Amino acid sequence: MDRVLIKDLEIFANHGVFDEENKNGQKFYVSCELYTDLRKAGKTDDLANTINYGEICYLIKTIMQENTYNLIETCAEKIAEKILLSYDAINKVIVSIKKPSAPIGLSLEYPAVIIERARHEAFIAMGSNIGQSRELIEEAVRKLNLAEDIRVEKVSELIVTKPYGVTDQPDFINGVMKITTLKTPHELLDTLHKIEAEAGRQRVLRWGPRTLDLDIIFYDDIILEDDDLCIPHVDMQNRDFVLKPLTMIAPYKIHPVLNKRVKEMLDELEQKNDK
Repeated sequence: MDRVLIKDLEIFANHGVFDEENKNGQKFYVSCELYTDLRKAGKTDDLANTINYGEICYLIKTIMQENTYNLIETCAEKIAEKILLSYDAINKVIVSIKKPSAPIGLSLEYPAVIIERARHEAFIAMGSNIGQSRELIEEAVRKLNLAEDIRVEKVSELIVTKPYGVTDQPDFINGVMKITTLKTPHELLDTLHKIEAEAGRQRVLRWGPRTLDLDIIFYDDIILEDDDLCIPHVDMQNRDFVLKPLTMIAPYKIHPVLNKRVKEMLDELEQKNDK
């Protein structure tokens, strides 16, 4: 991918764990690699089609000089977050901050931190069969879209489906949404659990009735398995209430483990169920 590079932007600011650093200040050198598509800019010679690196330099300067942090790690995090939230055309950013006057008491060129942050694509399955199910799902979509570091890109139609696993319960309303987010998978999971709790979700019976169920189906193309989270969702290929709405918005998304498109998995499941 193309990149815009800002190299060693010199800024005098007040950051550090010692009082004298916060009081007296010191020089920092900030560099950024901004990942974007520069082809249109190159073809048109139009500033509107590229990244205004001068504007971003002043954004960095503002963050560095209008705040005081103990850690340059925090400075880097704030810069990366602000750039990604402010510029849709930037998909990934690498931020490095050098601190040449760090009070270490030893001779060295400089200590520094380097972080890489990016915008991520995720698909969230939604379900409810208690209370005003459609309204609960619509409210969950609204809450996610209100989060500063989440953007809802697409939402499927909501469909009525039979319960899965425990069948002696009301029908479900199900759907899937596509989002982009700066959150890590576990940060996103925490956000979903919070929204579920606000909707009155109680985890009493596996596959039982629930006011709201929000599951991460895909997160980019990562494969993740730990005690709290499994991505892709471990049983999605057997759930038509996930595959049907997912096919509406991402029929050609490829499962990174099964190496099958969503539409292909749905076709196979429907053929299996028809036998």
